[in-house]
Amino acid sequence: MNRLRWLIYKDGLLLLRDRAGLCMMFLMPMLLALIMTYLQDSTFNSIHETRIPLLLLNADKDSLGTAIERQIGASGIFSAANSIGGQPVEKDALIKAVERGDFMIGVIIPENATNLIRKNVKRYVAGIFSGENISLKTDSVQVELFIDPVVKSSFRSVLTSTLREYAVRTESDFLFREITAEVNKLTPLPTPDIQLSRNRVILKEQYAVSDRVKAIPNSTQHNIPAWGMFAVFFIAVSLSGNLIRERGDGSFTRLRTMPCPYYLYMLAKVIIYLLVCLLQLAVIFLMGIFLFPLLGLPALTLGNSPWLLILVGSCSALAAIGYGTVVGQIASSHQQAAIFASVSVVILAAIGGIWIPVFVMPAPMQWLSACSPLNWGLEGFYDVLIRGGNRSDIMTECAVSLAFFMLCAIAAVVYDKKKRIDI
Repeated sequence: MNRLRWLIYKDGLLLLRDRAGLCMMFLMPMLLALIMTYLQDSTFNSIHETRIPLLLLNADKDSLGTAIERQIGASGIFSAANSIGGQPVEKDALIKAVERGDFMIGVIIPENATNLIRKNVKRYVAGIFSGENISLKTDSVQVELFIDPVVKSSFRSVLTSTLREYAVRTESDFLFREITAEVNKLTPLPTPDIQLSRNRVILKEQYAVSDRVKAIPNSTQHNIPAWGMFAVFFIAVSLSGNLIRERGDGSFTRLRTMPCPYYLYMLAKVIIYLLVCLLQLAVIFLMGIFLFPLLGLPALTLGNSPWLLILVGSCSALAAIGYGTVVGQIASSHQQAAIFASVSVVILAAIGGIWIPVFVMPAPMQWLSACSPLNWGLEGFYDVLIRGGNRSDIMTECAVSLAFFMLCAIAAVVYDKKKRIDI
């Protein structure tokens, strides 16, 4: 027991002497969590809270143009303007303003648009009531949309479909009015205008979570566990470097001559680095709870079973320690270990959904993400923080992480024995 205590003391000193490594292990994930949460939260607000700047040129000045202008203003989606610098907007000025990025979208409603729509509707309704063949040839109305080139195609589809809805809604109002007028010509009693209620079909938007969930998914709930996992696995750089440093300065050889069993030597490192990983997670989670609200970001909610976070974090930390141990045993120099460990962790983070959510990945990448140990821990945190999971819900991720740790530990022992025999 004394040997284990002194081994832990020795590993603690090695870790504390590497001040640059400690700063990297703690400060870098904290900054990444803060920056990425800010970026995603501002993107979320730009869609749901900030109105989209829109420049409107209504050359129609009649029912269609007035209706579209009124619906755009009342939608709560767009911040509409019809002038630039207090001057009425012209087509060329509108295009240049959108091109400069002053407005995200420009809309031009042409002259006589209402008359053309009214003429088409009258022709259609008159043909129905007279029994005549209805000509499919109609005078189309072309509403021009000019969109900022930097707007993503998916967002552009949302904008155009919203504006198309307003145009169709106005055209349907014309149609009902003309139908009412024709019906009044045929009946002695006047018929009131047909008013179609557009609020009968209600879309209720909600998250697909159970009743036990109290946390509402937001940018903080996603980014804190993601970058916490990145921080945990980045200790592979420090751990592998320490293993190589001890082999290089002879400390490892002197420890083995005391005698010191290899399992005891590795157990001390597992204990000290497990504490470091849990401290990393605690710092990042506390930052989400207390610091983020002060910066105007959503606060982190720990869900219904916060103690399960320790279990998930411990299993993930053991997986990271096992990975760092294997890298430190296989690498022959500190440079090799540092480069391979850092690059491989970044690749595993990208595959595991730390940088890009798994659900937006192509199907082959989604399958590959299940092979990343960072994804196992991330899904375990999501089960607790967002999905309101219990102990049985995280057992799969914890078991896979522990199995990965055991495989890495066995590989490190086998490789160490083989290398000593070769020597």
